[in-house]
Amino acid sequence: MAAELYPATNNGTTVTGTDKKSNVQVTQSTTTATTPTTQQNINNNNVEPPSWQSSHPTLRERNAVMFNNELMADIHFIVGPFGESKKVPAHKYVLAVGSSVFCAMFYGDLAEESSEIHIPDVEPAAFLILLKYMYSDAIDLEADTVLATLYAAKKYIVPALAKACVTFLETSLEAKNACVLLSQSRLFEEPELTRRCWEVIDAQAELALGAEGFCEIDLQTLEIILQRETLNTKEVVVFDAVMSWATAECKRQGLGETTRNKRSVLGKALYLVRIPTMTLEEFADGAAQSDILTLEETHDVFLWYTAATKPNLDFPLAQRQGLAPQKCHRFQSSAYRSNQWRYRGRCDSIQFAVDKRIFIAGLGLYGSSGGKAEYSVKIELKRQRVTLAQNLTKFVSDGSSNTFSVWFENPVQVEQDVFYTVSAVLDGNELSYFGQEGMTEVQCGKVTFQFQCSSDSTNGTGVQGGQIPELVFYA
Repeated sequence: MAAELYPATNNGTTVTGTDKKSNVQVTQSTTTATTPTTQQNINNNNVEPPSWQSSHPTLRERNAVMFNNELMADIHFIVGPFGESKKVPAHKYVLAVGSSVFCAMFYGDLAEESSEIHIPDVEPAAFLILLKYMYSDAIDLEADTVLATLYAAKKYIVPALAKACVTFLETSLEAKNACVLLSQSRLFEEPELTRRCWEVIDAQAELALGAEGFCEIDLQTLEIILQRETLNTKEVVVFDAVMSWATAECKRQGLGETTRNKRSVLGKALYLVRIPTMTLEEFADGAAQSDILTLEETHDVFLWYTAATKPNLDFPLAQRQGLAPQKCHRFQSSAYRSNQWRYRGRCDSIQFAVDKRIFIAGLGLYGSSGGKAEYSVKIELKRQRVTLAQNLTKFVSDGSSNTFSVWFENPVQVEQDVFYTVSAVLDGNELSYFGQEGMTEVQCGKVTFQFQCSSDSTNGTGVQGGQIPELVFYA
């Protein structure tokens, strides 16, 4: 339920309305009535009876009644920037026992003597979440306010709430918000959240750099990302993302989207893009025609690609290392027989779960047992019948019992302790190798995989034998 606020006012009357920005309900009230028979509690909107204490037997319940309540309030906060501020009643003792900052503010040597304290740098909704926790231990976090709440928790040194915010952010972390959260995690000095952000950005670099949130990061975070060795994507993707960021930054600064202004807002960040590691075609079709480079820079890069004597360049020359894919092999042996393994549009499928977050990049499949052969294959990854990724591709096998990797377009984030289903529908040489002596549990580096049969499998693949011998992943 939305929390009610007491808007800042110069008299005893407030005006009914709704703060659309924070979804915080503003309720008509008067500040002159202070008895429990006339004061409404924000959590239940019911007038408390004269003996309200008796209906709330625990200390926590009685404190919760006093949250955002004018009854016995001895301090008021004017929260939010000028023109959007809200008046919040509070009780010094409750805040002081929950925060060393409030304790010093109210009872320290330089204690505040004013009955109203202005807090322009905290969002009203976030401040109410902070106070609600301090009054009742209740934590109500939402995606729209969690960063502002983390800021408030850090400012007033309430570590338990700050930890809950970080956990919430880690749970909601995905490619589209990873760069924004990286910027915030650095600001709030949260190294574990920073580490988790890097895991996502590295493994799903193309998605993370192409997300709208990438254009919202600050320049320093941009430079740190561009220096990253383990970004798992082509450099042309990095270049396109940098150009999008420069356009957005020009708009933020009120500048025209000219080449000169883009170079100006990028500064040295432009020279962190590893342009020489693009293919000649990628450079010619992209960076060379973008006008972001000077004529001399464009000329020198073309010479670097083609000339025997290469000019000196201001751009890094070394390819990014990217990430090395890992493979989880679930069979102890493989075999082939004259009457199997056949494919006639039927599905081979298996379910798996892991004990830590990973990123599934593709599958390893068996190929022909009768010599070199080409297969068409549709691979798919699902969670609870919902398709997360699929790809229609081809691979060529060489007649050996080796596995052959096929890839999803982008790595897919897989959460721990949840079963996912991978499937493959092959079309090609009807006879192939197949796996035997399958394992229900496989330890692969720091990740433990568990396997179980899938009801989607109509071609005989299961835990003990069949196709899909390998999962290809990043961790």
